[in-house]
Amino acid sequence: MSSIATIPAGTPVVVGQNVVPMPAVKPTDRVVPVVRTGELVVISEEAYEAARAAVDEAAAAVEALAGAPSSAVDAFFLGFAERLADDAVWAHVARANAEDVASAEARGRSTTRLVVTSKMRADMIAGLRNWASTPSRVGEVVERRERQGYVIERRRAPLGVVAFVFEGRPNVFADGAGVVRNGNAAVMRIGADALGTALAIEAHALRPALLAAGLPEGAVRLVRHKAHGAGQALFTLPRVRLAVARGSGATVALLGAIAEQHGIPASLHGTGGAWMFVEQSADPEALESAIVNSLDRKVCNTLNVLLLERAARGSLGPVVERALRKVGAKVHVVAGSEGVVTGEEGFPEGGLGTEWEWERVPEVSFLLVDDLKEAARRFNTSSPRFVASIVSTRPGAFEELYAAVDAPYVSNGFTRWVDGQWAYDRPELGLTNWERGRLLGRSGFLSGDDIVSVRDVFLDRTGKAVQRR
Repeated sequence: MSSIATIPAGTPVVVGQNVVPMPAVKPTDRVVPVVRTGELVVISEEAYEAARAAVDEAAAAVEALAGAPSSAVDAFFLGFAERLADDAVWAHVARANAEDVASAEARGRSTTRLVVTSKMRADMIAGLRNWASTPSRVGEVVERRERQGYVIERRRAPLGVVAFVFEGRPNVFADGAGVVRNGNAAVMRIGADALGTALAIEAHALRPALLAAGLPEGAVRLVRHKAHGAGQALFTLPRVRLAVARGSGATVALLGAIAEQHGIPASLHGTGGAWMFVEQSADPEALESAIVNSLDRKVCNTLNVLLLERAARGSLGPVVERALRKVGAKVHVVAGSEGVVTGEEGFPEGGLGTEWEWERVPEVSFLLVDDLKEAARRFNTSSPRFVASIVSTRPGAFEELYAAVDAPYVSNGFTRWVDGQWAYDRPELGLTNWERGRLLGRSGFLSGDDIVSVRDVFLDRTGKAVQRR
């Protein structure tokens, strides 16, 4: 229990730069002051214990995985995939998912990402089979120095327990299993809306696959608690070596701050929303295709802000309008950019950083800019510096934008290519921090085989090596 829990309810408490009233808590609750966000987070004893038990089991699994043959890991992935492909097994998952969806709808919750589809099922199966054919990176020599009588090597090694907090998307449960490829264990807290579906996957496909392969059940562990506190507790436990939070907005920011405060490196999905700049030279057919294919559904890589070169308003404005009408988009036209596309006019320039959260009707901001230089400046100033795209046929235009924008993902077409499984045929665990530095590399396709550490070894070949300065 945190000692702060003994402070009487209503007492002003300084947290970071904020003064907040102490909430009413039970004697067994844990209260975590989060300095960066200025919040007091209350974690119940039940939520904390559910997270701790899962992490302890996963830590024990990491030790067992160190001695597991690669063939056993292959068998696990193939067994997991085969069970998901079995219609009898999938019937249990589909039934649980239908119940989850009905419950979410009754509570007015979004079900866009919650519904399991045939495509989602196929992607899960394909991803798991891909892991079965992917070699482990454990033991891979990254760097080697050989001197008279001795060798020093840097080798890849397992990282340990990886904790995931996912929104209500059942497919990420299979994605997260990829960390086992390199001897790590996964602990997952999935959104309460999808917990029933996840439990069905665990009972009928995941656990049987682990047991059949001779691997410990804790290698991929689901936290069986619906409270947000269970996810928050995960990111306070010192045995966690990496914290991954999927989603966006304040919830993810809070989870990241909790992990950071407890010395746990975090990969945060963060705020998304892609930007596209259209030059006067753009091919009309390519432009229409890029817009339409960037607005098919709302995810982090969906087109959020569309910038059109002012000189192209007459020639390409009608193309942009046609594409936006084709998808039925709601357009927020920035003040001064009226008269090109149909939309709600007078949107303030200061709102360009707004990430539109939509379900069925696409939303996008529209702005006229003078040239690529202004487009890049706007992107670097107002965007989350995530995805930048340019539609142009001018020689050198792509490289010019690439050099000008601070973004881990840059393209010359549609924005929705930013997906690990689509781009590299590797199930994606998340897109690493593009707002607060890039973890495990400048880019951000975080996949199972990225989760490795390094160990250094000194091999004295003669038994007589001495230190020389």
